[in-house]
Amino acid sequence: MNDSSYYVPSAAMVIVLLLKGRTVLRAWRDPLQRSVYALLLLSVLVFLFAAPPTIAWVNRVTSVPNISAPLVYCLLSAFSASCLVLIINWRGGPPEATRRASRRWIAGYAVVIVATAALFVLGDAPEQRLRDFDTHYANTPFIREMIVLYLVALTVANIAMNMMCWPWALQVHGWLRVGLLVIVAGFFCNIAFAAAKLTAVAARWNGGNLDHLSTYVAPAMAAAAEIVTAAGFCIPLAFQRVEDVWSTWSTYRRLSPLWRELAPLSDHGDRTVRIAWWSPAELQVTQRESDIHDGMLSLYPYFDPDVRTRAYDAARTAGSSPDAARAEADAAMVTAALRARAADPEGRVISTAAESAGPPSAAEGPRDLVGMSLALRRSPVVAEIREGRGF
Repeated sequence: MNDSSYYVPSAAMVIVLLLKGRTVLRAWRDPLQRSVYALLLLSVLVFLFAAPPTIAWVNRVTSVPNISAPLVYCLLSAFSASCLVLIINWRGGPPEATRRASRRWIAGYAVVIVATAALFVLGDAPEQRLRDFDTHYANTPFIREMIVLYLVALTVANIAMNMMCWPWALQVHGWLRVGLLVIVAGFFCNIAFAAAKLTAVAARWNGGNLDHLSTYVAPAMAAAAEIVTAAGFCIPLAFQRVEDVWSTWSTYRRLSPLWRELAPLSDHGDRTVRIAWWSPAELQVTQRESDIHDGMLSLYPYFDPDVRTRAYDAARTAGSSPDAARAEADAAMVTAALRARAADPEGRVISTAAESAGPPSAAEGPRDLVGMSLALRRSPVVAEIREGRGF
C-alpha cells in the first residue's frame, strides 16, 4: 500500500460518520447505534494513524521515536473490542446479558491497551521505523512482547467474532445472512493480517527474514478486512432500506385502481397544493390512502351491507380465502355504491342519510385497501357488479 491508500478508506468512513451522526445523536441511548458509531470512528482513527506520513508526524510532534506504534496497536485493540460489542448488541438477547458480555470484552481489551502502553515504556525503540517496526524490533525485550500481545489480541477478537457470526448466519436468511457471511470473510482477512505479521516476527526470532509479509502483505490484508467488514455491516441495512422503499412504492402503485375510483369524491380531490413527486414514498402512500378514505366517507350513504354479504359469499364459493373474499366484498360494495351515486346526481340519498344516520361505524375493523384495489381489477365478483349483472 502506498501512503495515500491509508487515507482513502479513512475519508470514506468520515463521510459515513457525518451522514450517520444525526441519527446516532437522536438515538444515543440505543447501544447498537453507539456501537456502530464507535466502530466507524475507530476505523477512521486506525487508518489515519497507521499511515506512514501520520506516523512520522506523531513521532515528530511528541518527540518520542516510534510512539505511533503503541498508539496504532491500542487503536487496533479498541477497534477489536468495538467489533465484538457491535456484534453482541446487533445479535440481541436479554439486555442484562448483552450489557454484561459487552462490559467483559471492553474490560479485557482495556487491559490489553494498558499493557501495550506499559510494555512500550519498559522497552527501548530509539530508531524510528515507519513501515517495518514489528520486524525491526522483533527481538527487543518488552517491545517484542508488546508486538505479540496486540497480534494475539487481534486474532482472539476475530476468532471470537467469527464464532458469533457464523452460527448466527446459519439461523437467519435474506440480506442479514449475506451481510454476516461478508463480515466473516472480513474477519478472516484480519486473521490473515495477524498471521502474516506473526510469521514475519517469528522468522526474525529464528534468524530468517520474511519482512515482506509484515511490510507489504499484512497492510493489504488489513485494508481488505476493513473494506469487506464495513461492507458486511452495511449490506443488511442498505438493502433492507431498498426493499422497504420498493415495498412502499409497490403499495402506492397497487392502490392506483381504488384511488382513481375514489379520489374524485375526496374532499382533497381538487386541492391546489399537493406534495411534490420527489417526496418520500411513505408520504406519497399516506396521501393516497387519505384520498381513498375521504372518498369512501363520501360514499358511505350509498353502501349496501347486503351487497357486501352476497359478494363475500360469492367470492368464497369461487375459492377465495377469507381475507381475499373480504377485500372482494368491500370492493364490490364500493363499486355498487359508485353506481348508486352516479344514479343519484341530486344527492337525495346523501341528504336523507345526513338526517337519519350517524357517522360510519368502525365495527368491521380496518379495510384492506390494497386487496380492494387489486379486486377492482381482477375479481369476477366485482366485474359482475360493475356490469350491473348481480350474482
